[in-house]
Amino acid sequence: MFKYACLFVAAMPIIGCSTTQNQTDKSQVNLAGYPPAFQDGYADGCNSARRAIGKIRDEKRFEADSMYASGWRDGFDICSETKYE
Repeated sequence: MFKYACLFVAAMPIIGCSTTQNQTDKSQVNLAGYPPAFQDGYADGCNSARRAIGKIRDEKRFEADSMYASGWRDGFDICSETKYE
């Protein structure tokens, strides 16, 4: 019993310092049904929302490709909402 108690006490600092991934990481968002342009825009928008300064956006593509623009807006909005959770 003492051995298990020592193991538990030794593991607590490690468990307490662990982090969790944000729910909206690209790897955790299922974009399989969306076209590649939307997926690219979503990734850029989400990454922009997580940055402290500036944004990642292909301006020419944003203006010319409605799927990229839609994905960018969705990614930015969703990742902005979950940024501080």
